[in-house]
This record gives sequence, structure tokens and C-alpha cells, in this order.
Amino acid sequence: MPIKLPENLPAYDVLSKEGVMVMSDDRAARQDIRPLRIGLLNLMPKKIQTENQFARLIGATPLQVELSLIRMTEHQTKNTAAAHMEEFYRPFADVAASGEKFDGLVITGAPIEHLPFEEVTYWDELRDVMDWTQSHVQSTFGVCWGGMAMIYHFHGVQKHMLDHKAFGCIRHRNCAPASPFLRGFSDDMVIPVSRWTEMRRTEIEAAGGLDILIDSSETGPCLVQDPAHRAIYIFNHFEYDSGTLKEEYDRDVAAGTPINVPVNYYPDDDPSQPPQNRWRSHAHLLYGNWVNEIYQSTPYDINEIGR
Repeated sequence: MPIKLPENLPAYDVLSKEGVMVMSDDRAARQDIRPLRIGLLNLMPKKIQTENQFARLIGATPLQVELSLIRMTEHQTKNTAAAHMEEFYRPFADVAASGEKFDGLVITGAPIEHLPFEEVTYWDELRDVMDWTQSHVQSTFGVCWGGMAMIYHFHGVQKHMLDHKAFGCIRHRNCAPASPFLRGFSDDMVIPVSRWTEMRRTEIEAAGGLDILIDSSETGPCLVQDPAHRAIYIFNHFEYDSGTLKEEYDRDVAAGTPINVPVNYYPDDDPSQPPQNRWRSHAHLLYGNWVNEIYQSTPYDINEIGR
């Protein structure tokens, strides 16, 4: 089954050309089925690229999914055209005022990890979003900074600055093979990592009520389940395209920012070679498993969520 997107959203054409099943509003209305409603709270500067990445993964399941794009109410993006934001995004204040509910919500990362959470301009509203998920969302997926923000908000687990950027394709181990979120996963896997901060295993374990599902001896915990808050947090980037790390590396090189070559990404770590994607299959498994878990647990009457 396809993911439902507006026909004029750039992701519609991009995913159609890739062979992902997409459906317009008109076609979806003719199907006698309740699609899963999944929101994307997009905090990344390159909104369209992020829309494509998450829609590609969420739309690869056998279920019909309706993707809703959400933004922070007052924060104005500088990297995406205002017309795009006006046409496709709803401010969170409007979503909250409507009383509507969602089967799932993705809270993306944001390039502000050097700031303490309380110094982020939209922190107060983001706290409202996270509290709102407890009564209006069946399952929430916090990604990178978004996951760190959620685990800090709900459990007080701090992020810690690194002395150098964790950057590249890092090998991780499967710590919970029986978890439904890791159904079909190998014992180990490669995951793109791009961050200046870390979450520490000892502090996550000390918080209580949290389960580390994927971990790395090099970069620490990656995927954490928070059953009490119906949430999972991932601190790395399964959603990345094949060239995303390259774009980040080339940007920093062009700006004169000190940066190491992303490890285990280019053949022989040679940036003149095309990068290799070795995480795509596990990315689809993780997001497909998440959508399936939502489908298995969400009430048919979406208004029953949170009751």
C-alpha cells in the first residue's frame, strides 16, 4: 500500500520515480480504509530533503500512511522557500488547537546540538509538543537531536559534547534481537553517524525504564526504547541518503571547517570515490517495524488514542 502525499509536494515525484508507491488525496478517498496518520515535525534546515528521506522509509510498508508536515509555530526557516512552508506545513499551535490525534510522530534532529536545550529558541514549545504526544500520539520516534531532547525532557538524561565530531558509517551491535523494532535485523550493522554530542550508556541505564536496543563500542547507544512514553529514540541517521554524509563533508571542507573524512563511508576512505550505502536495508527494516508496531497497537478509532 502507498503513502498518501499531496501531488504537488516535491517528494511525490521524487518517490514515484524511485518506485515507491505514492497516492494522491483523490485516490486515497476512494479506498475504504483508515490510513495511519503519521506526523513529521521537521526541525532540519533542508526541509525538502528531510521530507523525502522520511517519506521514503515510512512509505515502504504494506499499509496506507497519511503523512502530515508540522513545524514549530514561531520559528522561521531560512533554508526552505516560504511558499513551500506555507503550502505544506502546519504550525504546531494549529495542530494542537484542532484536537486531532496521530498514530505516529517523528521529531527530527536539528543542527543546534552545541546549545543547552533550554537555550534553544523554541524549547518551551517543543516541551509542549513532547507532553502533547502523551495524549495525542500512539508512538513517537525521536531522531538524533530530537531523540536527545525527548530523553532529556522525560528522563533528565543529559547530552555531552564530544572533543571531535562522530562522523561516518559506524558498526553497531543488536542488543535486543527479540525486540519487535529489530525484527529481521542482523547481529551487527552499519549506521551513519553525524554529531558532536553523545548520550552515555551508564546514564541511560541509571534513569530506569529505558531499554538500549542498538549500541556501539565507538559511539555509544544508538536506539533506545521508552515504553512508558510510547516512544523510541535514535541518535544516529538511518534515514540518510547515500550522499548525505558527502554533502556534509564537502560543505565543511568548502567552509574551511576542520573535519575528518567520514570513516568507513568512501571506498578505502578516499573522498574522490563514490560513497557506498551499506545501511539502506536496515533503515527500511527499522521504520517498517515501527509502522507495523503502530498498526498492531493503535485503536481503529483514532480519537481513542491517549484515553
